[in-house]
Amino acid sequence: MARNKSIETSGRTVDIAVDRALDELKARRNEVEVEVLDEGEIGGLLGFGRRPALVRVSLRAAVEEVDNPDDFDDDEADSEEAELLEFDETDRDQADASTERGFAAAENAVLDYFQDVLSGIGIHGRIDSYVDGEGSLHIDVSGSDSGAAIGRHGETLDALQYLANVVANKYVDDYLRVVVDVAGYRKRSEERIQDLANRTADKVMASGREMKLKPMNPAERRLVHMCLREYPGIVTYSEGRDPRRHIVVAPSDGVEVIDDKRE
Repeated sequence: MARNKSIETSGRTVDIAVDRALDELKARRNEVEVEVLDEGEIGGLLGFGRRPALVRVSLRAAVEEVDNPDDFDDDEADSEEAELLEFDETDRDQADASTERGFAAAENAVLDYFQDVLSGIGIHGRIDSYVDGEGSLHIDVSGSDSGAAIGRHGETLDALQYLANVVANKYVDDYLRVVVDVAGYRKRSEERIQDLANRTADKVMASGREMKLKPMNPAERRLVHMCLREYPGIVTYSEGRDPRRHIVVAPSDGVEVIDDKRE
């Protein structure tokens, strides 16, 4: 199945809009170029916007002609309301007044931002940063009493990650994805999902019968798809609609994933 080379998508945040585009293009983050057309209008709840963000995502030349059979669902559930933290609008304009630009400037701005925010909510610990193989900037926060920066079901952590992306992308021309983790919460969540995906695939191969996973949000579903894309004899696809949308793990023999399941 041929893939579109470029699409425009919107979402409550830039990250959500990009994830939706990746789902529709059935691509990894390092296989696309992202142009932020509109960052959206910042509201009062940890940066969630009153006007949606808009991005244009294009496949890089090296992958434009490659068909990808993996299934990604393009629905994007709205993020749950997060805990209140103040976001100073001057943070959005700070980079505009600065002559220093580039990755190093973006990284320093994000680190400074986190130091101020975490100190403001009483968290004092260590902030580390690194770049992964796809070029995403990771911010890892460790320290005692860090629960306030995670929130219920990780809501505050997701909101802080969105704000970190807003700050960083004021300093770069190409979209820079920032991934934030606090006390290893996000890493543990991803590891649990990957472990669940692999254990489910093992059971499907042993029984020869498909199995349904519990409902997940779009980012979690995409993680399952990516985790099992190389698993021999297994195919994954999504069914239902949010918030009950879920993944089906099935034997690949005799299974045809039709378009309405790929979405």
